Amino acid sequence: MQLPYSEPYRIKMVEPIYKSTMEQRKQWIKEAHYNLFNLKSDQVYIDLLTDSGTGAMSDRQWAEIMLGDESYAGSRSFQKLEAAVKDITGYRFFIPTHQGRAAENVLFSAMVKEGDIIPGNSHFDTTKGHIEFRKGTAIDCTIDEAFDTDLYHPFKGNIDLKKLKKVFDENPIEKIPFAVLTVTCNTAGGQPVSMQNIKEVSALCKSYGVPLYFDAARYAENCYFIKEREAAYKDKSIKDIAAELFSYGDGMTMSAKKDGLVNMGGFIALNDEEVYRTAITFNIMYEGFITYGGMSGRAMGALAVGLYEALDYDYLASRITQVQYLGEKMAEFGVPVQKPIGGHAVYLDANKFVPTIPREEYRAQALAVELYIVAGVRGVEIGTILADRDPVTRENRYPELELVRLAIPRRTYTHNHMEYLAAALHRIYDTRNEAKNGYRIVWEAPIMRHFTVKLEKIE
Repeated sequence: MQLPYSEPYRIKMVEPIYKSTMEQRKQWIKEAHYNLFNLKSDQVYIDLLTDSGTGAMSDRQWAEIMLGDESYAGSRSFQKLEAAVKDITGYRFFIPTHQGRAAENVLFSAMVKEGDIIPGNSHFDTTKGHIEFRKGTAIDCTIDEAFDTDLYHPFKGNIDLKKLKKVFDENPIEKIPFAVLTVTCNTAGGQPVSMQNIKEVSALCKSYGVPLYFDAARYAENCYFIKEREAAYKDKSIKDIAAELFSYGDGMTMSAKKDGLVNMGGFIALNDEEVYRTAITFNIMYEGFITYGGMSGRAMGALAVGLYEALDYDYLASRITQVQYLGEKMAEFGVPVQKPIGGHAVYLDANKFVPTIPREEYRAQALAVELYIVAGVRGVEIGTILADRDPVTRENRYPELELVRLAIPRRTYTHNHMEYLAAALHRIYDTRNEAKNGYRIVWEAPIMRHFTVKLEKIE
């Protein structure tokens, strides 16, 4: 008899969370202008807004906090982190930043100009925002299978080589400073990219002289899926798989708040010395000196440990099994989710969940708000509000998928929390046909509006 899977850790400290009433939550979300980002953390019971920086650190990471060297330049903590990054990625140069979007800001300041085109696989919101802020264009080359939530495909994060080649053939190559490959692909539902696809994308980029950069926030989770789903890698370690993955690229940005297992941090790693020299000037301007880049010494030390802990197979199996359990439980209840279940989150398919709400009334946001009101659970819309407006026409962009992401923080919530979530969504799904109205925007920022948008309910 096979024993059930259990977590490879035990709990050493707990944090109380407040269980509010539905009447309280209705008032709070109204005061927050129906934007879940505007809620106070104490108003949330289970917080699945993001898995970025919201997980728990290990005893070894906390020990490293006490060893942090806070020297402005050349600290021991920087040396530990630099050694870890170079060991894991194989890249020659390393630039610390305070988080992932800061890494994008520094790298894109060095590489992206007005009129440039950056192809990739369902660019993350900050990635697209940094491109469009510089008057560039992000072109999505994700495979079509990613947009059918009922279809099982083991690597829905893959790039369609024909789409990518079309971008290369129809545009001046000098206008394409690099291609970006997001592993795992968050906006497509936390879906992984296969090693075979990574090799093929790398080869195509090389044939056109286009550098390939990874958005590697969740690369360890991607490597876990490669080990589990590509036969050639079933006997390889996660660290060896990661080394091969990075060998096919020219560099990377990373929000270390995900697979770095820390609450704040990020970095750039790359091989091109000229890009490195340009980027460090921007890093000094925007982040800090090149040996801390906006991070404290203790944070760099904790990240150096966390990067290795995230490569542990037992940790990854526990983390991804918890996410899959939640997704499979929802599927049992008939709740429409992106399949297969992603590595860091369960994505609700709002197009199938609440088709009675018009798309122009932001049905995914309406579903996310309802989940908060009913259960005190905070998720996030990955749909029309996040897709933002076309920078030229200023019309709403309607993506193929309208999703609500429930991102699971690492080493944070228990099995019973997953049961509660599934039951709450079951209750909402049973009353889905009663949902008729959504929301209208009353104020929005000119770019990356979803963080601060204000909405009102359409009665």
